[in-house]
Amino acid sequence: MASQPRPNAPIASLTVLYDANCSLCVHLRHWLKGQPQLVPLRLVPAGSVEAQRLFPELDHARTQREITVIGDQGQIFSGSAAWIVCLWALAEHRPKAHWLATPSGAPFVRGTMLAAAKYRELSGAGPGTGSGQAACDDQCELPG
Repeated sequence: MASQPRPNAPIASLTVLYDANCSLCVHLRHWLKGQPQLVPLRLVPAGSVEAQRLFPELDHARTQREITVIGDQGQIFSGSAAWIVCLWALAEHRPKAHWLATPSGAPFVRGTMLAAAKYRELSGAGPGTGSGQAACDDQCELPG
């Protein structure tokens, strides 16, 4: 991770830490990988050895509870800001990301976050399931 975020530094790449034990999160990972990107996205299972190696100072238990995105200059986005920055990185969804970041878009983001949290709760995904280790196996990889 970069030592200190530089104010106003352009973001050249983003790392998305996602829950590899959550079917919704894995589905969204595949969707993000298939989208044209204005800012390259690296998708890494939260809590994995790779995530801990890349970001040793990060609270990895928290990243398994809440989506976290890290910019190449050390910027950290979590929760709704993380979802918005993921959309902002995508060519076809940047205008929607700008709108979601406004007071008019905030209720939609909040509703989406609540729905995702409820899905994770009902599906048994997230921390406390399995070994606690982000087990990706081949479910997280795109063919080809």
